[in-house]
Amino acid sequence: MIAFKYAAKKSSGQTVEGTIQADDRNQALAELRKQNLVVLKVEQVADKSVGADGKAKPKSSLFQSGPKASAQELVLFTRQLSTMVSSGLALLESIEVLGEQAETPGMKKTCAKLATELRSGSDLSSAMEQCPRAFSPLYISMVRAGEASGQMDVILSRLADYLESTATLKREIRAAMTYPVISLVLVLGITAFLMLGVVPTFRQVFDGLGAELPSLTKFVLGVSQGMRENWIAIFGGAFGLIAALWIFFKTEVGGLVFDTLAFKAPVFGPLAKKVALARFSRTFATLIRSGVPIMGTLDIVAETAGNRLVTRAVVESKESVRNGQLLSEPLGRCKIFPAMVVRMIAIGERTGALEALLEKIAEFYDAQVKAAIKSLTSLIEPILISFMGVIVGGVVLSVFLPILDIVGKLGGS
Repeated sequence: MIAFKYAAKKSSGQTVEGTIQADDRNQALAELRKQNLVVLKVEQVADKSVGADGKAKPKSSLFQSGPKASAQELVLFTRQLSTMVSSGLALLESIEVLGEQAETPGMKKTCAKLATELRSGSDLSSAMEQCPRAFSPLYISMVRAGEASGQMDVILSRLADYLESTATLKREIRAAMTYPVISLVLVLGITAFLMLGVVPTFRQVFDGLGAELPSLTKFVLGVSQGMRENWIAIFGGAFGLIAALWIFFKTEVGGLVFDTLAFKAPVFGPLAKKVALARFSRTFATLIRSGVPIMGTLDIVAETAGNRLVTRAVVESKESVRNGQLLSEPLGRCKIFPAMVVRMIAIGERTGALEALLEKIAEFYDAQVKAAIKSLTSLIEPILISFMGVIVGGVVLSVFLPILDIVGKLGGS
């Protein structure tokens, strides 16, 4: 059930306000009219702790309790459970078998918890709600759709395909970002070592010679001395800035700012947008194909979008869909979704093949992301090498210029 806040008038003309629980807005209106009230306003309560089904949402994973399963374990669990169910094995027995062959304590505890809940009479989706660190809202909603349709094995197979595709995309992005991050850390570490450990030793030599130093050497020596004298403030300030930004970006406003900057960033911005669109399309297609109602699908897509701009667009579109509009209409008014995506969604809504076209969109952007990652990797490598060459070469040149100048003067004399 969903909580709705309303304002209405009694037959006496008195205005009353309150909240009412209903499955959707239309049901809330019908219940109020049964009470002989003239409805003035009905809107869903914006309670972030309550989900679309009226149940409390799981808290952030930082504060959740219970067993946890990794993405790889969850894919294997889902695939094997689908095979066992399709073979006619009872659900409880399948869970017990999977628990016995699980390799990690987290997965064993997860299966044990599911088995306990199933023995007490709960269905599988309700049992999975007791393990929020292992099963996401998307996972639980698809299992619930499988229970309602009687196609649990088919739904689990689709879910395993979705999890594998998502994990593959994450793995490729992580692999592509590992090299630049490590290279950048090495460049900064080498620069700090040269400025704090090597350059100061040459200062004493240059001071003893009493020669006029080139401008580049003076600049490097000055930077080195400043870093040595203020290294605590420099490193402390850098750490404090990073911590402050991390805390800020964890807030609602900060997260929106970060996601906006992520979409507008040069080089990385287009990649972030393609990843978000691929995730949106694949999640949407998987839920629709599995029989999850459109309003519940929009709730889950908004929650699992991974980008607040996409989340906001989906939430705003949900209200339009509730009022009878096609999904493509509000999405078309958002600048986030390209015209191609909006048009394909519109075609899918008109032809009844929305999930198939969403799958095509997801496949298209998956291919775009893979191509972008390859080109990004090939682009970042020469940039980092050039940056390292400029830094290290500049420091070395600043050290040898005075020496070469002195040697030249001695040779001339």
